[in-house]
Amino acid sequence: MRIGIIVYSQTDNTFTVAKELQRKLMNVAKTVTLERVTIVGEPGQPESKIEFAVKPGLDPYDEIIFGAPVQAFNLAVVMKKYMNQLGSMKGKKVHFFVTKKLAQKWTGGNRAVNQMNKICRSKGASVGESGIIFWKDQHRKRTTEEVIERLIHAI
Repeated sequence: MRIGIIVYSQTDNTFTVAKELQRKLMNVAKTVTLERVTIVGEPGQPESKIEFAVKPGLDPYDEIIFGAPVQAFNLAVVMKKYMNQLGSMKGKKVHFFVTKKLAQKWTGGNRAVNQMNKICRSKGASVGESGIIFWKDQHRKRTTEEVIERLIHAI
């Protein structure tokens, strides 16, 4: 099974989680590739102005884990635009995780996961597990481990 972890990370917090997820998935003998969505120019551009420097494809993977930050109580606009531009996900199983600063799900975490879920389902994907990591929470390390374990067991 070929697993792709595809992340957008502006501050490296989400990327840090993705690297740990990749390391742990590889320990259970999985073929895992970590790819990063990147843009041309500075973050904070309106969606209409975003151009991708790196826009990973999904074809090489049987299962995909998408990771992104929550920004302005929503899925980061870069990841939203990237996912909306993807083609069919028919036959793919997908999972998600988001990172966010504020330690309450209602401040955008649930909304971001639901946005990812809706985009992927509209493209024919089978949706699996998801998780929210609160970056400024005192229990961040434990929460990160729990989300990673849930994602690993879902694959």
